[in-house]
Amino acid sequence: MTIDLDELMKVRAHFDAEVREGAQADGPHATVERAGAVVRAVAPALGWNGVLWSDLDEGTADAEIAAQVAFFAGRGCPEFEWKLYDHDRPADLGDRLRAAGFVPEPPETLMVGLVSELAKLPVEPPEGITLRVVTDEAGVDLMMRVHTRAFGRERPRLREQLLDKLREEPETIAAVLAMAGDTPVSAARMEMRPGLAFAGLWGGGTIPEWRGRGIYRSLVAHRARLAAELGIPYVQVDASDDSRPILERLGFGILGVTVPYTWTAAAS
Repeated sequence: MTIDLDELMKVRAHFDAEVREGAQADGPHATVERAGAVVRAVAPALGWNGVLWSDLDEGTADAEIAAQVAFFAGRGCPEFEWKLYDHDRPADLGDRLRAAGFVPEPPETLMVGLVSELAKLPVEPPEGITLRVVTDEAGVDLMMRVHTRAFGRERPRLREQLLDKLREEPETIAAVLAMAGDTPVSAARMEMRPGLAFAGLWGGGTIPEWRGRGIYRSLVAHRARLAAELGIPYVQVDASDDSRPILERLGFGILGVTVPYTWTAAAS
C-alpha cells in the first residue's frame, strides 16, 4: 500500500522534527548539539560529524555555514558533512555550500515505508540463500567484504562504527547477511533509537553477480518484521537510483531528495 501525498507531508514533518531537529547521537561516543540555527552531530576519531538540520534564510545562511566550518575545522576534523534536503531553506543553500568549499555527493531519494504493511511481505530468501544475523566482529568483516564488492570502495570508518554499536549499544542496530553457502553476497542493517517512530534502513548492497534475484527485497522484509516486533511504525531509506524502483514497488513513498555536501580540510 502506497502512502498518499497528504500523509507523506505529515510524515515528512514528523521526520524533520524527530530525526533531524530532535536527533539523538548515532553512536556510543557521539553527541548532538543545537548551536543557534543548526543541529549538528559531533564525534571523535572515525565517527560521523556533520549538520543534520538547519533553520536558515538568505540573510543568515552564509554566516552559519562559515560558523560550522570554523567549528569543525577548529576541532581538527578532516571532514564533515552537511546533510541537505530539497525542502531546506533557503532554496539556494546548496549553491551557498558549494561556494564555501563543500562538494556534493550523488543525490539520494528520501523514502519511507509503513512497517505495518512491509512486515506482511514474504521474508524467505531466494533459493540457495540463507540469512545470518550479525552479532560479532567476524560478521562485520563479512559485511565489509560485501560493501567493498557492492559499492566499489572500502569503508574502515563504517567498520569501526558498526563494531562500536554492537559492543556498546546492541539495541540500536540489527545487521544481517545474505549467504550463498559460506560466501556473503549481500548485507544490510537497521539502525534505531528507543522510543523513536523511525528506523533507518542502511546498506542493502548486493555483489554484482547476485543482483536481480530478490535478495534486496528479502532483506527489506526481514528488517521490517524486526521493526514491527519493536513497535516502530516507519522505516526510512536514503535510496540510490538502483534501490528506488524496488522500494517503490514495495510501497515506499517519496519524502524528497537529500544530497550530502562534504567539506574537507585538505580541499580547503
